[in-house]
Amino acid sequence: MKDLLEQIKSEIDAFVKDAEAHVNKGNKAAGTRARKASLELTKQFKEFRKKSIDAAK
Repeated sequence: MKDLLEQIKSEIDAFVKDAEAHVNKGNKAAGTRARKASLELTKQFKEFRKKSIDAAK
């Protein structure tokens, strides 16, 4: 679970960096990376939710 949390933190940092570059500087490639990171975050959040529910049982 700790590894998953570290992966999520890392992905969030990458997302924020790329999203800011896209919005502030108009960097199209950064926008693509930010969208990809958001999809990966969705998967990781679902996995976190699943593991969290299992741990609570």
